[in-house]
Amino acid sequence: MSSGHILVVDDEPDIRNLVKEILEDEGFEVSVAHSGESARQARRMRRPDLILLDIWMDDVDGITLLREWSEGGSLPCPIIIMSGHATVETAVEATRLGAYDFIEKPISLAKLLLVVNRALEAGRLKTENQGLKRQVQPVSEPAGKSEIMQSLREQARKIAQHNTWVLISGEPGAGKEVVARYIHAQSPLRERPFVEVAVGSMSAEHSAVELFGSEEGERIVYGRLEQANGGTLLLASIADMDLQTQARLLSVFQTHSFLRMGGTEPVPVDIRVIATTSRDLEQEVREGRFREDLYYHLNVVPLTVPPLRAHAADVPELLNFYVDRFVMQENLPYREFSIAAQNRLRHYSWPGNNRELKNLVQRLLILGQGPVIDTDEVEGALQQFNETSETAAASRASLPLDLPLREAREQFEKVYLEHQLQEVGGSVGKLAKRVGMERTHLYRKLRGLGIDFKKGND
Repeated sequence: MSSGHILVVDDEPDIRNLVKEILEDEGFEVSVAHSGESARQARRMRRPDLILLDIWMDDVDGITLLREWSEGGSLPCPIIIMSGHATVETAVEATRLGAYDFIEKPISLAKLLLVVNRALEAGRLKTENQGLKRQVQPVSEPAGKSEIMQSLREQARKIAQHNTWVLISGEPGAGKEVVARYIHAQSPLRERPFVEVAVGSMSAEHSAVELFGSEEGERIVYGRLEQANGGTLLLASIADMDLQTQARLLSVFQTHSFLRMGGTEPVPVDIRVIATTSRDLEQEVREGRFREDLYYHLNVVPLTVPPLRAHAADVPELLNFYVDRFVMQENLPYREFSIAAQNRLRHYSWPGNNRELKNLVQRLLILGQGPVIDTDEVEGALQQFNETSETAAASRASLPLDLPLREAREQFEKVYLEHQLQEVGGSVGKLAKRVGMERTHLYRKLRGLGIDFKKGND
């Protein structure tokens, strides 16, 4: 597996071939284009992880291509400008359009490799962070010293060494995504992209573009499949995927290629797939909600993440882990759980698993006072959680089930966002982080649903 796919665009054959040879010697996969038009075609055929772009070419100059590729609001990948005659104005314009860096000709080998590696790392982080806005820094490995968690980590490490597909099952909040990231981090693909698709958050009408991308004239939108090419694609909550998208995805897995929406040429793709589910997929297949052939494609290696109540001995370690995390990353005041409070939580049933424990710790750090969290404070927090769960259940039960999907979704979103907004004390900034939405989009969503909020509470 290469370290990345790089497109070199330069109308001088000697420079083009020299850069290609240097990068291939370093393990990169390199495509070349001798003109602006051939660069357009190369991008259409395959998404590059990085573009090295000359400014001055006979047909279309590099600045025009930069402007064309940045029309969607951001460049499709890091772009490094190569030029021996760039002016200050050219440099400023390229930077404004999003160019990552400049390399002057004649090209320095040391600088070329340094800038290329930095740009690729920046591109990888940007791609992976698209699916992480609602999370704090993910756990590096599934936490816990119990025998059951040691066994889970050992299974994950063994699975990671083989490029097989994995189906991870477990209750909501048990840490399935953490295990998926751990498998990727332990695998030979660790330096390649890791792209998450939150299947449950995709509407049927938008899933095709999000997964497969689109083409319209010279404008190309790369979907999650191309973003994950050469790496790992995580399909979270796979049971929520509609049947039409299931059929299209199955075709990709069978042919290792797909068409972008509006495209005419097949795009090759080579990915490892990890899927997660909280539902019994075999039951979903029997009831006709999930394709049997897709199920067998995904279920090459099954892995089950245990609920927290099955390894309650790890609760004290998890409490300390999340306290440290919130103190370091959100500047919350440090507090420690008393032995009695830890013991009480070890015997709690944790219906929401690790996610419930994390939310409990966050709430106690935000709302509590004093250096020690005692049993009374824990009991009060658990009672609030139970009351909140009952209220949420009542809200779900009150939603009519005979509405069209769009109206039902809007009603659920209103109940959900009102509850989450109350949980974060009315702060839209905290709400955006909590629910994984960009703040400007969240403002529009709140206004559209008629939810009162105070913009100054951020």
